[in-house]
Amino acid sequence: MGFLPLHRLISSQQRDRRRRRRGASLGKRNHKPCLQDDEASRAVKKTGPCLPEDIWIHIHSLLPLQDAARAACVSRTFLHFWRCRPNLTFSPETLNLKKNRNGEGGQISDDVSGYLARKINSILGKHWGIGLKALKLELLDCPDISNCNLNSWLRFAFKSQVEELSLWLHSAFTEVYNFPWSLLSEGCENSIRSLHLSCCVFRPVAGLGCLRNLSILELYGVCITGDELGWLLSSSLALEELHLMDCSEIICLEIPCLLHRLGHVVVSECKNLEVIESKAPNLLSFVYTGDQVQLSFGDSLQNMTIMDSVWNEIVCYARERLPHMVPRLESLDICTSFERDTPVVPGEFIYLKHLNFSFVAWSSGFFPDYDYLSLVSFIDACPALETFTLSVSQDSMDHVPVSGGPSCLRQMTGHRHNNLKDVSILGFCSAKSMVELTCHILENAPSLERLVLDPSASDVRRCSDESVSCLPISRRMVMEARRAVSTVENYIVGRVPSTVELTIVEPCTRCRGAVA
Repeated sequence: MGFLPLHRLISSQQRDRRRRRRGASLGKRNHKPCLQDDEASRAVKKTGPCLPEDIWIHIHSLLPLQDAARAACVSRTFLHFWRCRPNLTFSPETLNLKKNRNGEGGQISDDVSGYLARKINSILGKHWGIGLKALKLELLDCPDISNCNLNSWLRFAFKSQVEELSLWLHSAFTEVYNFPWSLLSEGCENSIRSLHLSCCVFRPVAGLGCLRNLSILELYGVCITGDELGWLLSSSLALEELHLMDCSEIICLEIPCLLHRLGHVVVSECKNLEVIESKAPNLLSFVYTGDQVQLSFGDSLQNMTIMDSVWNEIVCYARERLPHMVPRLESLDICTSFERDTPVVPGEFIYLKHLNFSFVAWSSGFFPDYDYLSLVSFIDACPALETFTLSVSQDSMDHVPVSGGPSCLRQMTGHRHNNLKDVSILGFCSAKSMVELTCHILENAPSLERLVLDPSASDVRRCSDESVSCLPISRRMVMEARRAVSTVENYIVGRVPSTVELTIVEPCTRCRGAVA
């Protein structure tokens, strides 16, 4: 046998022996029992930087769900971390399930819903339940998940003493699925800190448990009465935030005085709501969207936002009612689509520093009879006012345009706004009353530092801001924006003191011709 064939034979035999040794070693490792906590900690030190195990678990928890699962398949250490992963979010997206054959959005099919349920069952079945802090079931596009599966997943969460629980269901569940309150109150009454529910029936039972550490409660499209919610609030003394949206069974929302930590309340589109009464002593912020309701607050409220759904003349309501209702208000945001001239009435916002008005007309011009200059009565009622923003979004400008010389402009004497420093008018147009309002502010705000006049509907970014497109606007509004810039040059620039920084935002030069 020649040298070369002999060399090949010896090399082949050596490779066979190495394979057998590796196979025997791997077999021994495969028969080794699962790592316990201390063994996993030692394994981490051998396979990565010398970090405490809790830091490694945190790093692993930051991985997307699928990446964390893949890592668990190749490492016993990561398998240990996977079985005690602190946060689990289940949705078609996190489980990489296509909603249709094209991978586009929409409601997922029955087969995919079943596959999603099996995947969730498999993952929860292998999780130890130790260290689980957050479970999120985001099933908005899954109408075919069974109640049995939902109860099983929630039971696992309650048994694991989760701190954050989110259950987002398809609207088909709104009057079908009864959230298991008894299991929640018995299993998580001391651990649950954040509860987010949508599209289900939620019936808290008085005397059956309480959520002592609950700090955030969000209910969207949930069937719950005002009395049931009132009892739940009374037994959640650590509550800090309350969010209610489209909870149509609530007629009267009463927030008890026991909630000393409650600082933020959001109520939106609860169509049968008639009364909101808060006795929470430290409530600071309130946001409301919907029909006109009877409001009652304590003296602590500092920030209020009211957005028009079908509530007309909110500015007038605020001017007439709020000075006495919320005397310590510091920030007020109002969005309305129907308004009448702001009245001159007694009462002041002694502490109000920030005032924002948004006037919206979706398919036409904002009411042509509205007098923007009447807003002076509101500004005048705010002696501490520092910032004022007026945003007007409209599809056409139907007000009387300014014409003639400066002498034709109306003036309102006897009004001084000594603390006003920053004014922005977004959607500035050539309406005579808007020009008069602007000139009035320039002449009666001695502390004014900055004035922004922007003909666009809102302070959106423009094409010049790196791969961002301007919002489409009609040709007539493009023409109006050009008239507005000309109006500023003819009627306003000459009145601006040297101490005021004037910013005129001209129409975008890159897409000025791209109009609807």
